[in-house]
Amino acid sequence: MITGKTLIDWGYQAGSWFPGAIEAARRAQAQGADDAAVRAVVASLAPPPVLPLRAGDEAPLHYNIEAATPDEAENVAGVEKHMRALMRVPTLVAGAVMPDACPSGSALGTIPVGGVVAAKEAIHPGMHSADICCSMAVTIFAEAEPKAMLDAGMRLSHFGGGGRPEADRIAPPAGLLEGFAANRFLKNGLHDAAAHFGTQGDGNHFFYVGRLASSGRLALVTHHGSRKPGASLYKAGMAVAEKFRQKLSPATPTHNAWIPSETAEGEAYWAALQLIRDWTKASHFAIHDRIVVALGSRIEDRFWNEHNFVFRKSDGLFYHAKGATPAFAGFSADTNGLTLIPLNMAQPILIARGKDASHGLGFAPHGAGRNLSRTAHMRRLAGRSPAQILAEETKGFDVRFFSGMPDLSELPSAYKDASAVRAQIERFGLAEVVDVIEPLGSIMAGNRQSDPPWKRAKPAKEQEASCRV
Repeated sequence: MITGKTLIDWGYQAGSWFPGAIEAARRAQAQGADDAAVRAVVASLAPPPVLPLRAGDEAPLHYNIEAATPDEAENVAGVEKHMRALMRVPTLVAGAVMPDACPSGSALGTIPVGGVVAAKEAIHPGMHSADICCSMAVTIFAEAEPKAMLDAGMRLSHFGGGGRPEADRIAPPAGLLEGFAANRFLKNGLHDAAAHFGTQGDGNHFFYVGRLASSGRLALVTHHGSRKPGASLYKAGMAVAEKFRQKLSPATPTHNAWIPSETAEGEAYWAALQLIRDWTKASHFAIHDRIVVALGSRIEDRFWNEHNFVFRKSDGLFYHAKGATPAFAGFSADTNGLTLIPLNMAQPILIARGKDASHGLGFAPHGAGRNLSRTAHMRRLAGRSPAQILAEETKGFDVRFFSGMPDLSELPSAYKDASAVRAQIERFGLAEVVDVIEPLGSIMAGNRQSDPPWKRAKPAKEQEASCRV
């Protein structure tokens, strides 16, 4: 007779599933099943094996970064510490670090900004972060004036927390909302998908105006992610991933939990990521289209690419890019082969063609990155007035803050040396720069802690008037 001891002798660990498996095995045996068939019944009911953490050196890890200053050396050491811990996650088969890398969390093994990892049969929500599909979009204008474009941006874009006022909302494509409604992860976010469409948030997101070095044409570049719809998807994905982590790999840190890609949950999450991608791309160009109409101009060219996302290559692996730009051919069905790499508000935005470098896992940097936290950077600015700092760092550029209050933590000095990052892109062979967009001016959210205008109540008539195109 099959008992719990029988299952233990067969190599199984006792658990709550034992009674059901024993009953099924006895039933199969009574129906004349041979030993192999009975064992197959038990195996079908057994939980998957628990996966331990790997040794740190089992998977290849490539560093495409150099340190030239003490600050950079400290930053690189922090990145290395996190990446070594991260690569112990049992699903990961390769990793790479970009020249703009910097730590993005204190929990050991948190994927850094500028980190790329390849996972087998697993999607890790924590490795694309809450700002899913943070991305860049450019529209090149046939004719326009920089000041008029920035003026229009202050009226027609939207920075800060929350969505647009109801009178100023831009309707997302109907097909996208239908896709949201049909997806288990997105169906409860239809209101946010409508309210946050065409918004840019805060932090390092921007509305940048410059000229193409090759033609002199005026270009608008926006930088933002999927806003609250993406943040809600991330939260829901992490909750599902945690349930799998507890069963599959309790030793794996919570922030590195994953959803098995071949499960119903994994398929739904992958579909949700594609919908969020489409929503975010449309959100960028909805803002651009408003500017085109306001200026009475026409579009010469436009393209877009993401840098906080998960990509699936022909090898079947899931490539998680946290602040890394895809640099391999055909990374999406809508790519034209070019990507955008910003550096800071006073530096050109690079237009690059990827080189699919194996030591970069097919990725390039997404920007300049930081060597210091915002708080540490602000401490170093002590001794000068905000007005003096702003004047020195933005001289010659039309730099604006949507809230009316400058955010000194987003000025050029907060970022890594742009020339060094560009040099490392070339030295490590990650991408080829084919053109640049020279800076003329930009808009950022500004300091939200200092009475930002979107937190002030306006009379209804004034609010409605300020929202019209």
